[in-house]
Amino acid sequence: MKKLAANIIVLLSLAGLVIAINQTFLLSGAFKFVIPSETYLYCLVLIFFPLTFILLPRTGRDRETIGWFDWLLFLAAAGCGAYLIYFSEEIVLSSWQFIAPLHGQIVALLLWALVLEGARRTNGWPLTIVVFLVSLYPLVADHMPGPLNGSPMAFLDLFAFHMFSFESVFGVPMKAFADLVIGFIVFGLALQHTGAGKFFNDLAFALMGRVRGGAAHVAVVSSALQASISGSVISNVVTSGSVTIPAMKRSGFAPSYAGGVEAVASTGGVLTPPVMGTTAFIMATFLNRPYTEIAVAAAIPALLFYLGLLMQVDAYAARRELKGLPANQLPTLRAAFAEGWHYCLVFAALITMLAQGMNESRAAFYATGLLIVVNQYKKENRLGLAGFKELLVGVGRGLTEIIAVILAIGMIAGALAATGILSTLSTDLVYLAGDAPIMLLLMGALTSFVLGMGMTVSACYIFLAIVLVPALVKVGFNALAVHMFVMYWGMLSFVTPPVAIATFAAATIARVSPFSIGWHSMRLASVMYFIPFFFVLNPALIMQGEWSEIIPTIGTAIVGIAGISWALQGYVLGIGATSDNTAGWVVRALLLIGGLIMAAPGSEDIGLNHWQLAGVGGTLMLVAILAMKMVPGRAMRKSPAPLG
Repeated sequence: MKKLAANIIVLLSLAGLVIAINQTFLLSGAFKFVIPSETYLYCLVLIFFPLTFILLPRTGRDRETIGWFDWLLFLAAAGCGAYLIYFSEEIVLSSWQFIAPLHGQIVALLLWALVLEGARRTNGWPLTIVVFLVSLYPLVADHMPGPLNGSPMAFLDLFAFHMFSFESVFGVPMKAFADLVIGFIVFGLALQHTGAGKFFNDLAFALMGRVRGGAAHVAVVSSALQASISGSVISNVVTSGSVTIPAMKRSGFAPSYAGGVEAVASTGGVLTPPVMGTTAFIMATFLNRPYTEIAVAAAIPALLFYLGLLMQVDAYAARRELKGLPANQLPTLRAAFAEGWHYCLVFAALITMLAQGMNESRAAFYATGLLIVVNQYKKENRLGLAGFKELLVGVGRGLTEIIAVILAIGMIAGALAATGILSTLSTDLVYLAGDAPIMLLLMGALTSFVLGMGMTVSACYIFLAIVLVPALVKVGFNALAVHMFVMYWGMLSFVTPPVAIATFAAATIARVSPFSIGWHSMRLASVMYFIPFFFVLNPALIMQGEWSEIIPTIGTAIVGIAGISWALQGYVLGIGATSDNTAGWVVRALLLIGGLIMAAPGSEDIGLNHWQLAGVGGTLMLVAILAMKMVPGRAMRKSPAPLG
């Protein structure tokens, strides 16, 4: 049975890849045949969605066993997909979203139930419950109070609208998945299966291994590189962390701190171009902007985040007088590039194609093809038949898990659109915020954080992009900044207790409590908590505006982040470590407050422009540093602090 399932996964993944490539490059046009866009979406559902039920069998003691019920759901999902394809022309031309025949309504009801089960298997109960309740909301919309009151729909008509309209299951998120996401997911998986992970690790060890606390610096750089491509926090913690966490522990880092470094670095990778956990492509579709614009905007916040993390790691190592790794245990930069030069070639080709304005999906497929061809010249990484099968299984698993989430989350938008409140909800939220748009922003941060506890970053982002983002844009915030804001705050739950799933993954490797890792993770990820507020209040941090504003804003942010990092870890570069007495804590408080003020954007609401605010922050930081230099016995420690 497992062999049959494996063969089905390989064949369907291959079929899906062929159809996606055909649609991207319009290959069938040579035969005067083009698959309509809506039929293409149905084909993806037919191919990938049924795999949910055999890739993720029913929960229980033995989740690896595919039971008869899983096969039944697989066949039902495949049947629904085939039905959509068979009637695709009638669905569009006869407006089935409003007047579907009875058999169409019944199939729609069945597919609705399957989508909910797919969401449960891929993302658990929290997302499933939210989608279940919201998707049925139109049935009682006319009984809801105030802003939630809307036009009701009949029972079977509702499911037809969800499945046959292009505002629900097959709305913007699904179109973004079909047109943009597939190519980059395939590219990321191809990198993993051709040994890019080893190259990233070797490159990071060669670059950062010898500096003080080198193992932690390696973890940051390696995890940033890997997670930015894979788009998966947990898989990156497991793969990269299995090397970096033991290395950090051997270097003298506390196990809980080592786990925190890996968890935070892997989480930040999902916010780092190019892949960004597929969210960048969905964001580009929502905003109707090129993907390259999203990637450029995300680059500076990501760099600031990793700068803050590296500074904290360096300060921790300096305070505890930790050394770098011995040179004889490290690969050389020459050796790393000799082994992985072809990855650099592929990245250069991908960036060049994107910079020249090529369709993002085409660029990703071209880069994947180049990677596989060049990789075959490397004997140690060469893919044989078994390797290609593993790659196809990886493609099938990756795309299946994403499509299951996207189909489910699309029903939230569909329910709001069906009742007519989607267009008025943002107005109502703005009214509730009154003259305090910052309160709406705080509400957005809290909502993003809570939803991030139970959803993937893509699902959380899509939900908030539909419900909350329009209201934030309406009160005057920059649209791109707001979209990135909810994505950042949705990711924070990965490293913030009580959920902090990245810390649980790191805890199994570090062999310590995930909650002890979570405390360090919150400190290490501190930049991620406040930088979203800063780029919403001043979009210059996401490259929006004139260079005369962008450059000084980034410069003061770097100085401010340095102050925050030194305060949190109790060490100032070039000065030394703070003491553990009252004077030392005063110095750290001044550094922290000064750093926050220095990094914060100026505002008319507080009566200070950017330079005036930077002057206040810089003065506080300078006072703290002078205190350390002038009163070293009180502000600086004399002996190493304990590990922890």
